[in-house]
Amino acid sequence: MRIMGLDFGERTIGVAVSDELLWTAQGIKTIRRSKSELEELAEIINQYDVQEIVLGYPKNMNGTLGPRVELTIEFSEILQEKFHLPVKLWDERLSTVAAQRSLIEADVSRAKRKKVIDKMAAVFILQGYLDHRQRKI
Repeated sequence: MRIMGLDFGERTIGVAVSDELLWTAQGIKTIRRSKSELEELAEIINQYDVQEIVLGYPKNMNGTLGPRVELTIEFSEILQEKFHLPVKLWDERLSTVAAQRSLIEADVSRAKRKKVIDKMAAVFILQGYLDHRQRKI
């Protein structure tokens, strides 16, 4: 069993998947938003035997809900209906900032950062969820 983490954006969806022990998150890819996005997600779900999805939930820094909340909730419902898997909404505050900082510290060029930032944000979202699960056990 694995868990898939998603950073749902206007133009792209960052995708990460856990290891089988549910300890670590690995970035898989960035999907361009299009009519085929669900098919691409289905391929990943099948390839990695994903049993649960964690979707970044766009809260504002003060804890209020951000402007993309409604679209995120709609997307979570689409995912549940299409894949018949549990979809958990996970606070994504600072995930993109943390991903950006991590890439800068690794001396990744601005052009390359732009290509992988959403995938890295998905890793931070999923890793936060996995760490939370481990603390609860």
